[in-house]
Amino acid sequence: QVQLVESGGGLVQAGGSLRLSCAASGLTFSSYTMGWFRQAPGKEREFVAGISWNGHTYYADSVKDRFTISRDNAKNTVSLQMNSLKPEDMAVYYCAAKFSLSFYDTPRLQYEYDYWGQGTQVTVSS
Repeated sequence: QVQLVESGGGLVQAGGSLRLSCAASGLTFSSYTMGWFRQAPGKEREFVAGISWNGHTYYADSVKDRFTISRDNAKNTVSLQMNSLKPEDMAVYYCAAKFSLSFYDTPRLQYEYDYWGQGTQVTVSS
């Protein structure tokens, strides 16, 4: 049974930082592209950042240069370092996994992903 468990969410002031983590189990982690999505109240879930099995990273324009995604294949974890947070970054953040052995796979759409976590809330106060 595949499980993705997010952690690290919380309340932070605008301009501050948070680090989200996602622990994966029940899958061959190194065979998956991992992604982070977010959903704000009343809005569609949107892509934030992704990382392929070999470490190729890609980002939404709205978070580029502020967020950094990374993975540790030995620990089956993917992280999202979020700096210079803005009120518009406030959302529930979800970890997702897509089976892929492509070197430069860059899935950005929800339906492309096979598994999802339950989400972690990020609140940014202005």
